[in-house]
Amino acid sequence: MTFKKTVYMTMVIAVVLTVIIGAGCSGQKMGDGQNTTTTAGSTIQLQGSGATFPKPIYEKWASEYGKVNPTVKIDYQGNGSGAGQKAILAKTSDFGASDDPMSDDDLKTASGEILHIPTVLGAVVITYNLDGVKEPLKLSAQTISDIYLGNVKKWNDEKIKAENPDVTLPDADILPVYRADASGTSAVFTDFLSKTVPEWKQKVGMNKQPSWITGVGVGAKGNDGVMGQVKQTPNSIGYVELTFAKANNLPTAEIKNKAGKFVSASLDSVSAAAAGSVAAMPADLRTQITNADGDGAYPISSYTYILVYKDQTDAVKGKALVDFLWWATHDGEKFGKELHYAPLPADVVKKVEGKIASITNGGKPLRQ
Repeated sequence: MTFKKTVYMTMVIAVVLTVIIGAGCSGQKMGDGQNTTTTAGSTIQLQGSGATFPKPIYEKWASEYGKVNPTVKIDYQGNGSGAGQKAILAKTSDFGASDDPMSDDDLKTASGEILHIPTVLGAVVITYNLDGVKEPLKLSAQTISDIYLGNVKKWNDEKIKAENPDVTLPDADILPVYRADASGTSAVFTDFLSKTVPEWKQKVGMNKQPSWITGVGVGAKGNDGVMGQVKQTPNSIGYVELTFAKANNLPTAEIKNKAGKFVSASLDSVSAAAAGSVAAMPADLRTQITNADGDGAYPISSYTYILVYKDQTDAVKGKALVDFLWWATHDGEKFGKELHYAPLPADVVKKVEGKIASITNGGKPLRQ
């Protein structure tokens, strides 16, 4: 063999070895058809997307869990519950997130069984930008509905004054702000109004992306978008998750509940809304807790969910996801209070444990 041929053969062998070694390092098994595609021991990236309602707590969890398990990196994109549901159906995210449970019809289109994992409880609050009004406004479902339907246009309307007799209200036009994207926050908000106001149920109903009344209000994307619009616009009103209002130092209204009491959103009032429905929670854990019974129940409360496939195609990423979910719904709950999320009731945690333990890879349980 000539010297040139020897050099050529050496280069070919080197290239082939590089390809083989590269494939091995990438975690892709060659030729055996197995579905484990991530190498154990390497950095594991988990991608989540969906609801903006729980975005602050999910970002906090991602940060804190990275300290506990530095090999797992979690990226969460808050782009709305509708986007989160689409992402899990399309498998473009490792987990989706939604405040509004997926419908039976949507679940039927999935390539496998999707589990709903409740993570925390939160509140949708009515926030507003009213100069000179210091005390929290009191608002009933009927009044909120009338504002968003365009029946009440002025802040000093008699309906608002009747619920706030001691407040000096301006003679100013109301600008309602609503979610422009498919939103679990909208689903919770409209579910509450649909349960309590017949006109709302008939004209708008409960929906992640309702058909808003033409000419009434403006739309904004995400909880942060609605919050920003309200913050910069005098005489506006909007609905957002409690954390966003607190973070922006804007007031929140007391809402009239099923018992006829005006109640502020708080950890206690949100927990009270969940307490009465735990026993009746369905096996798949999909439920709504708006307009709950109880004197102290805040009426626009909600669970928020992480959506995952029961059978994970990647054993290593699946195990990392299962471990994260277990940590989040146990150790992670303590971080909720500072962000104004209520922890899961103990009985719900037990139900969640069963769901997480049921997650598999090829039929093999991932929770050890």
